[in-house]
Amino acid sequence: MKNLNRRQFLNVIAGGAAAATLPGCATGRSKSANAKPKLPNIIFIMADDMGYADLGCYGQRHIKTPNIDQLAEEGTRFTQCYTGSTVCAPSRSVLMTGQHTGHTRVRGNKGRVGGVGSERRVPLQPQDITVAEVLKKAGYSTGITGKWGLGEPETTGVPNRQGFDEWFGYLNQAKAHSYYPPYLWKNEQKFILEGNQNGQRKQYSHDLMTDFALDFVRRHKSGPFFLYVPYTIPHAKYEIPSTDPYTNESWPKDAKVHAAMITLMDRDVGRIMSLLKDLWIDDQTLVFFCSDNGAAKRWEGIFDSSGPLRGRKRDMYEGGIRTPMIARWPAKVPADRVNRTTVWYFADLLPTLADLAGVQPPADIDGISILPAILGKKQTTDNRFLYWEFYESGFKQAVRWRNYKAVRPAIEKPIELYDLDKDLAETTNIAAQNPKIVAKFENYLKTARTESPNWPVK
Repeated sequence: MKNLNRRQFLNVIAGGAAAATLPGCATGRSKSANAKPKLPNIIFIMADDMGYADLGCYGQRHIKTPNIDQLAEEGTRFTQCYTGSTVCAPSRSVLMTGQHTGHTRVRGNKGRVGGVGSERRVPLQPQDITVAEVLKKAGYSTGITGKWGLGEPETTGVPNRQGFDEWFGYLNQAKAHSYYPPYLWKNEQKFILEGNQNGQRKQYSHDLMTDFALDFVRRHKSGPFFLYVPYTIPHAKYEIPSTDPYTNESWPKDAKVHAAMITLMDRDVGRIMSLLKDLWIDDQTLVFFCSDNGAAKRWEGIFDSSGPLRGRKRDMYEGGIRTPMIARWPAKVPADRVNRTTVWYFADLLPTLADLAGVQPPADIDGISILPAILGKKQTTDNRFLYWEFYESGFKQAVRWRNYKAVRPAIEKPIELYDLDKDLAETTNIAAQNPKIVAKFENYLKTARTESPNWPVK
């Protein structure tokens, strides 16, 4: 395959001629007076290892994110939203299945398979129902581009076997560490990047994913469609074609790349939003933006990526699992609003989108629909337990209930207790002063999870 220009690239990933769109020719707004309300398009954009405070609208002072900040101004910014896990694969499994890490199939980046000490990637199975499969019941076209992490090649976990009509990106999260890979996956076939062969670095994977996303939207503008965009930025390796506009800053090199990656992603969020307007489907599209887990590096004294939160990626404290979350849908999601009260997490996405689409979610999920809160209505969500578990370097657990957060830092250690209303930074363990609340958490933990053969508790 010869080097492809952008138009040729779009032709190939689309499996045919890339659709051209003439400005002003879209017919998305014409409706019959008696037609049923049209289901909205849904775009879910997710950064990789971006910290809670890496966006301007969440307090960042140095990294420029004007388009995402505008997304927040035109929508609702949630301050108490949580990821599915503190690392990549299990967080995505929670997002896709609506089950927390005590129940979902993929509970870590690698799990035990076969004999003792044998660990490898664990794929989703046919019985695992994803958001994409649920939305297809309502007639949605489904696409994904970015990093998957829930099934290796030729397994039951690849996106095309889990409800996605179209897929382009990385299957394996370790291979996603390179932004100049020799190939990506288009559906179930390798897509060779000729510009990256023999040590060349001519095709930056993030740019190709954005091209796919834009082309998917053009081809499915008549809707409804669900587009999942789990970008790999700003996960290390710290590779980028240019560190502009931060090249002349006095920061370390990796810090410049981190900032430039986020600003590049911000540019492409802006491109997606502009396309929605050009196609006249802006008011028919619900857009989310978030991160998959906490910051890989806190960048203290430079970006302070975790902001006021304790910890970072791989921690069960707030800096490891709390995420920025923005929702935008003109005239439906309140604009320029900050929601500081709705406590929710990735497990809630599946039932929320099922509610929106008017279909039933699977019965064995842990999440609830938070559609009322997203649409600006009053909804109480904190009188329930939100649960996380994590296996790297020993078994750890965390639970959120109302304003309280319990953390078990190791299986042999007692619960730590924090009042997040008074102590967002989790500096003061109040377990000794609140034995009844600790007992409530302990009682919940007895039934919070089921055993997994791939992630046995040690």
